[in-house]
Amino acid sequence: MKHLFQNQENKLDEVLFQGRNKAYGAYVLRNEADSILTKSMFIGIGAFVLFALVPIVSNYFADAPITVVEPPHGPIVLDNVDQSEETPQVVQPVVPPQVKVNTLDSRVPDPTRDAKNEKVMPKQTDYDHAVAGTQDVVGESPVSNYVPPAIDAPVVTTPDVPNAKPVDNTPKTAVDVSAEFIGGINAFRNKVVSNFDTSAMDGSGEVVKTTVTFIVEKDGTISEVKASGPNAIFNREAEKTIRSVRGKWTPAKLDGENVRSYFKFPISMQLE
Repeated sequence: MKHLFQNQENKLDEVLFQGRNKAYGAYVLRNEADSILTKSMFIGIGAFVLFALVPIVSNYFADAPITVVEPPHGPIVLDNVDQSEETPQVVQPVVPPQVKVNTLDSRVPDPTRDAKNEKVMPKQTDYDHAVAGTQDVVGESPVSNYVPPAIDAPVVTTPDVPNAKPVDNTPKTAVDVSAEFIGGINAFRNKVVSNFDTSAMDGSGEVVKTTVTFIVEKDGTISEVKASGPNAIFNREAEKTIRSVRGKWTPAKLDGENVRSYFKFPISMQLE
């Protein structure tokens, strides 16, 4: 067991440096490495402890500052304040003169059965020259002294606007672009024929004619539908059919703007 307590590293160094110079160089450094590391560790610990103890020791031996409070120079003398001998004047409040004001009894009586003297409540116009109260008093009409505050409103100057052109909303008979049913006039004619109800008229084999005049508005709707023909029943059914047609129109144009315009639509049918 003796060989376990021997320094194996030193034994290896003896083998490596056998027959070589052992006075200096690597052999000396390897043998003294442990002692050098141990000394360095203790020196570092000592330096750390020294730096830590320096502020503690300096605070312990430092003298506490002494604050010297100097007494005030001489006694403090308070002078008496002279009291005014004049008594203040007592201002009497100004009591405005009592003026009787027209007052109307505005109390609502309690409802009772078989009232002997039924009270008539004052009208709203009666309060124009009187105020509401608990009894009727004859006097002067109430006067309101309220003056509205003056408000300095900024002066706003409106620029001169040229006279606007008056809007002419009358239906036109002469236009640059005529009104047209969206989908074409043939589509409109087919809808009129398919929606026309001839059951209310007697079929005599003759051809019945009428001309329906209406106004195409600026938004594409129609208004003021009127049929002119010799048969009143046929005219009435033609107006009803024109109003029932679904769809809108492209309004007429005059000088590049949409305008109201007249449109004439002839209808002829042979009733059998």
